[in-house]
Amino acid sequence: MSVHVHVASLKGAPPGVRFRWDADTEILSAEIAGGPGPGGLTGSIELEGQDGSWLVLEVDGGRICSIEVAVWPEVRTVKGLAVPADVAAVSLSVPARSSQPGIATMEVTAPLRAESDPSEKTIHFVLSQGRTRTVRVGSDVLFDLDRHDAITGVWLCNVPPFTSAP
Repeated sequence: MSVHVHVASLKGAPPGVRFRWDADTEILSAEIAGGPGPGGLTGSIELEGQDGSWLVLEVDGGRICSIEVAVWPEVRTVKGLAVPADVAAVSLSVPARSSQPGIATMEVTAPLRAESDPSEKTIHFVLSQGRTRTVRVGSDVLFDLDRHDAITGVWLCNVPPFTSAP
């Protein structure tokens, strides 16, 4: 199963992003500013890697409002990892499933892989190889999409370093 989204152009700058590390659990959260979307899924989309890793997308009214790295996959350092150039700022919405409109949690199993640059400020989560374009939904959050507008990857940029001190 894939997570398909609707893509619309965005007028103005993309919303800001606030990163937060939980010192006890090493969970990284990226909160995208703004309120609920105009309609669509409200709940959680859990992207589960085959190694037990988890990315959780929190969705409100179809709008992805936060991303949480609940269980980290093994992160591979890639020297030349760079965010794609010329990325359009868009509004993404996750439609409610017409066959199951009351379902608030969706679970997707994918071969989740994580890559980071040497400084660990840019992290790319790869769900599948079908990327045809990358779009910006927040100042520091990007999504890779395939030709059917299914999510194939997530980029977190300008991630602050993890510190175990409060």
